[in-house]
Amino acid sequence: MRSLIDVLDLTVNEIDELIEVANDIIANPDKYSEKCKGKKLATLFYEPSTRTRLSFTAAMMELGGNVLGFSEASSSSAMKGESVADTAKMLSCYADIIAMRSPKEGAPFVAAKAATIPVINAGDGGHCHPTQTLGDLLTIKREVGRLNNLTVGFCGDLKYGRTVHSFINALSRYENIKIVLISPEELKLPNYVKYEVLDKNNMEYRETTSLEEAIPTLDVLYMTRIQQERFVDIDEYNRLKDSYILTLDKLANAKKSLAIMHPLPRVNEISVKVDEDERACYFKQALYGKYMRMALILKLLKEAEDKKKEERFSLDDVVINQYICTNPRCITSTEQELDHIFRCVDKEHNIFRCIYCEKRAN
Repeated sequence: MRSLIDVLDLTVNEIDELIEVANDIIANPDKYSEKCKGKKLATLFYEPSTRTRLSFTAAMMELGGNVLGFSEASSSSAMKGESVADTAKMLSCYADIIAMRSPKEGAPFVAAKAATIPVINAGDGGHCHPTQTLGDLLTIKREVGRLNNLTVGFCGDLKYGRTVHSFINALSRYENIKIVLISPEELKLPNYVKYEVLDKNNMEYRETTSLEEAIPTLDVLYMTRIQQERFVDIDEYNRLKDSYILTLDKLANAKKSLAIMHPLPRVNEISVKVDEDERACYFKQALYGKYMRMALILKLLKEAEDKKKEERFSLDDVVINQYICTNPRCITSTEQELDHIFRCVDKEHNIFRCIYCEKRAN
């Protein structure tokens, strides 16, 4: 069954098609108002969410479908110890498609392997967030007018920011993309993303701790929240939480065509005074995310009807229980009967990564 776990599960042509459908939905909403009549979306949110959960709900309702599910783990059988796989199998009896968010990295992947209906990853820990990325791409396409020949700055939490990791993966497949990484030393982009995405795709990038120094060169500025929920040490969070605050003064030297983006929620990393600046796109970005989720739901339901299958990796690429994942945020840390499966991502250097969370084998 075709699911969406990572944005790289989609080809560039498929993303272009989703953008085309989303634009058509924006232009002709009545045409799509009953496309999912009689269909049900199950929202399995084990972690708090406002935009993503309500965006999926609005998307399905505007397609004429219905929504069921839960908004926190405490209101589900997970509190009784039910596994992700069993929950996915059970929901397959009640719904036609699942949108799932979990603090455990790889949980949507486990659900997709167990379910008999499509599963959409709505965010798994610090791993990835593909539907946010789809909305981000539509935002740039509509607000900047192109997805090639861009200088994109990522600012804030680049270490734990799943939206950043997914977005960089997506941008790696477009032409002449330059990346500027703006963060404190403690929250720099993980080395594996630099090596396996930026370096392998010969992308031009640089790192800096100064937002003011970087901003004049940017076509897109992607601000992010310092995420308290990802920190083990609260003192470290308190020390870093106000590292970057975008103000009108800091925009003085920015391009007039700059697109300011943020996956939200915002805490204080963008002054509310910036909201009135014509370059502020983050609330439009939230709206565009709904349209891309509508397009994605239509695509996956159509492929389910056509019984289209997808294998995300071949057994030739993996080793099973040869390594143990040591990432405490990985789904294997709580679901003990899961095989520890590692995929070879670099044969030359013998690098294996956990298929659930992408932690490198020791």
